[in-house]
Amino acid sequence: MSSSIDTQAIGYAARFRQIFSQYKIIALLVAVALIWLYFWHATDGAFLTSRNISNLFRQMAITGMLALGMVFVIIAGEIDLSVGSLLGLLGGVAAILDISRHLPLPATIALVLLLGAAVGALNGLWVTWLRVPSFIVGLGGMLAYRGVLLGITGGSTIAPSSDAFVVIGQGYVSPVTGNVLAVLILALLVFITWRRRVARQRLELKINALWLDAAKLVAAGVVLFVFVHVLNDYGGIPVPVLLLLGLLAVFSFIASQTVFGRRIYAIGSNIEATRLSGINVDRVRLAVFVLMGVMCAFAGLVNTARLAAGAPSAGTNGELDAIAACFIGGASMRGGVGTVHGALVGVLVMASLDNGMSMIDVDAYWQMIVKGLILVLAVWADVVSSGRRR
Repeated sequence: MSSSIDTQAIGYAARFRQIFSQYKIIALLVAVALIWLYFWHATDGAFLTSRNISNLFRQMAITGMLALGMVFVIIAGEIDLSVGSLLGLLGGVAAILDISRHLPLPATIALVLLLGAAVGALNGLWVTWLRVPSFIVGLGGMLAYRGVLLGITGGSTIAPSSDAFVVIGQGYVSPVTGNVLAVLILALLVFITWRRRVARQRLELKINALWLDAAKLVAAGVVLFVFVHVLNDYGGIPVPVLLLLGLLAVFSFIASQTVFGRRIYAIGSNIEATRLSGINVDRVRLAVFVLMGVMCAFAGLVNTARLAAGAPSAGTNGELDAIAACFIGGASMRGGVGTVHGALVGVLVMASLDNGMSMIDVDAYWQMIVKGLILVLAVWADVVSSGRRR
């Protein structure tokens, strides 16, 4: 009798883990909705004004760029603690090139992106060629890159940035352009859904019911146009947000539609089996760190443009926010698990908490406590969903 009860309990637990894993993103979106409702009530509606929503998305753009790169690093079974300091260093270099050297904007952007890729490759070579654990490489980079930043800036803020450069962090896309982009994005989603249905039908695979795909597209269209309408009420879509959405599309494509993306998941799931299958594991891991460096460059450019200055303290604790967002969004410490859109939802959770708690004047120490507890709960949820015990 007891054996039957134990078997039934194990079955229920397995079913719970399956449901939790499958609908984790939906649960996160529900959590975001509850957070927004709470702060809307606590601020007498000020939290959900067009102005604050625009500022919220602008604030999350920088951490979101770091999280896009970090989620690939975590999926591959690695970690990078240097991204906050590297963001600050690359942002400082951008300020020097723009303010001190007076380089044209395209040249500044190109050089900073190349430098980010080079530093990311350096981190990757330490991990892949010299076999130093990524945790140690990141920890060393956190200290070294911050030191280089203090050295090249003399510990002083470099300001003010040129008007053309500031647009990257403070500019807006016109409402008309925003509406056109929304229509184009929805048309692209319809095309992708149609192609997926045709491809699965040709391969004689199971196809979702037509009404289900149609409902998903309608829901996506509603969310998209509400998003654009709200931002248009306050000047239009911020340029950093538009850049983040473009990078999200690129990273989503890499993760789900390319051989490289599948290899990242394979390495994180079982690196030895992946190596034995003939895949050059070190090359893939090196490429992941290069991508992380490029995303630090994007984040550094936007951060400097947003502040209109290069600050020696820029990017402080940026690595912690990015890593926390990835884990909240469903990435696993074991590697091999995680999604790009999940990481962005994790960033939205963190940004919403930061923004809302600041609006209701919550003390800084309480903000840190809440964010720390949420990170621990997110990792605990990963443990529960995997059914793993020590």
